[in-house]
Amino acid sequence: MGGRLIVLLTASFLLLLLTTAENDGSSGRDGGDFIGNYGKLSGIIIPGFASTQLRAWSILDCPFSPLDFNPLDLVWLDSTKLLSAVNCWLKCMLLDPYDQTDHPQCKSRPDSGLSAITEIDPGYITGPLSSVWKDWVKWCIEFGIEANAIIAVPYDWRLSPSKLEERDLYFHKLKLTFETALKLRGGPCIVFAHSMGNNVFRYFLEWLKLEIAPKQYIAWLDEHIHAFFAVGAPLLGSIETIKATLSGYTFGLPVSEGTARLMFNSFGSSIWMMPFSKHCRTENAYSKHLSGGSKKAQFAYVCDEHEFQSNFSGWPTNIVNIEIPTIRGNEAYPSFLEVAQANKSDTECGYPTQLSFSAREVSDGTFFKAIADYDPDSKRLMYQLDKSYHGDPVLNPLTPWDRPPLKNIFCIYGIDSKTEVGYYFAPSGKPYPDNWIVTDVIYEIEGSLYSRSGNLVEGNPGAASGDETVPYHSLSWCKNWLGSKVNITRAPQSEHDGSDVQVQLNVEHEPGMDIIPDMKRSPRVKYITYYEDSESLPGKRTAVWELDKANHRNIVRSSVLMRELWLEMWHDTHPDKTSKFVTKATRGPLRDEDCYWDYGKARCALPETCEYRYLFGDVHLGQSCRLKNSSADLLLHYV
Repeated sequence: MGGRLIVLLTASFLLLLLTTAENDGSSGRDGGDFIGNYGKLSGIIIPGFASTQLRAWSILDCPFSPLDFNPLDLVWLDSTKLLSAVNCWLKCMLLDPYDQTDHPQCKSRPDSGLSAITEIDPGYITGPLSSVWKDWVKWCIEFGIEANAIIAVPYDWRLSPSKLEERDLYFHKLKLTFETALKLRGGPCIVFAHSMGNNVFRYFLEWLKLEIAPKQYIAWLDEHIHAFFAVGAPLLGSIETIKATLSGYTFGLPVSEGTARLMFNSFGSSIWMMPFSKHCRTENAYSKHLSGGSKKAQFAYVCDEHEFQSNFSGWPTNIVNIEIPTIRGNEAYPSFLEVAQANKSDTECGYPTQLSFSAREVSDGTFFKAIADYDPDSKRLMYQLDKSYHGDPVLNPLTPWDRPPLKNIFCIYGIDSKTEVGYYFAPSGKPYPDNWIVTDVIYEIEGSLYSRSGNLVEGNPGAASGDETVPYHSLSWCKNWLGSKVNITRAPQSEHDGSDVQVQLNVEHEPGMDIIPDMKRSPRVKYITYYEDSESLPGKRTAVWELDKANHRNIVRSSVLMRELWLEMWHDTHPDKTSKFVTKATRGPLRDEDCYWDYGKARCALPETCEYRYLFGDVHLGQSCRLKNSSADLLLHYV
């Protein structure tokens, strides 16, 4: 693929890196730049929820099945053993919901290395279906990245953040990974985090504050981390977590929803992505630590006046609407009488009572207390919520993010897909764990709210919708990290000549307010919208990229995203760059795969950069369209 031309492209890039190494870093330098040899940069990948392989660390005989579990056998995910020995498989997956210990008969631990995150269930058929970071790694190889420059940091995604450190010393190891990469390569790291991996990285940054001397904290970050790419980050949580908690979410696996619920609720991480209010915070654990406060003290969860003045905690609608069986007398609600009386409708005694809960009432435990008499999982979830989240001495993850104190931050997510933002639950009449069913779902679709039946729903929809998994309200929180003035550019995702590029410069940005560009859209074109600091903090850069119709789970496999990441990092490496961010004026092909056959014109499309050149083994015309010999010069267009 590409053969000689890829070699030329790689050689030109390496030559550029050598030139940069000799450059003293004085020309074209903007805020947040790394002065040194960019060929020494490393990439650290932090995967998301359920995106790391888990392997058995026990010997487990499975009755009535020819397949047993032996040490290092794949557990997550081995679909063959899941189908043939589901009870054994569950023993290796389940954790004790209180202390997060393994099942007495089987324990699982995360795999290590890049192979742990590229394909979750390797195989001829299952491999492509479970591919996560494989395409990402292929891009790195095609562009000449060294093997020791890409580092995966898998983790046990079943654990709460404090348990990750307590059991596996994960954050100690992550700190050592950054320090080893600096010593090995001679330069800082670029962090790529996806989904819950962003929550893990946030916790690491807070943990680091308590681990090293306060005066050395920022210096350590500047020395070890050049840029942070937050991809599909659930910055204010994800609504789908509620569905997984009450009725189960199967991830497409051949298990029942009840079994999926039983498994999910045994994980300490089941609460990590719960939706929460942007108006509620806890006291600063870092300040309390410096003042000599006890690490085991409970931290107050406090909401400002905006929480009680706004509807739905700032979200588009109430997160949960649930029917509770009602009986005559106050005994029906011994554990939440006041909540029930405040919420119940004017139905007659004996009929179900519908209760509604906002994001704040989910994250502070009010919701779980309200259904505690009707659901056995509620007490276990409240225990984890209080111990591992509200009582965490490092960070309460159920609080809004402030901008991390890093030099370069790129927040990237998909928009305008049909995304769930609220649920209606009712008793199913079946025993636990199938005791709740979803009776209706509220979706956000491109700025409007609809029920599952298609009826328009009142609420507070955002300017766009989310990425099919995380609502726009949560994804777009990182726009608050942008400066007071923002440059906005909207361009087609595909290769283009610049004719459909729209730009707005120095747009005023008010803190806490969304930025909505006044730009046109062609209904047949998928765009990418860039929000980039025009004025920012000294030495800092922040950018937000919104990709139309980019799916949450597949965004890390998007060729458009990988192209933009590569161009941005290549632009940063160039000693003669004249702007803070890479130009958006045009986009051309960078790989042979980007060239294709135009059947209407009977030639290769994009003739300025692509040509027809047959090589043995090509089976169709498109494969014979390749980059021209002079394609190494293409990268110079993006300085």
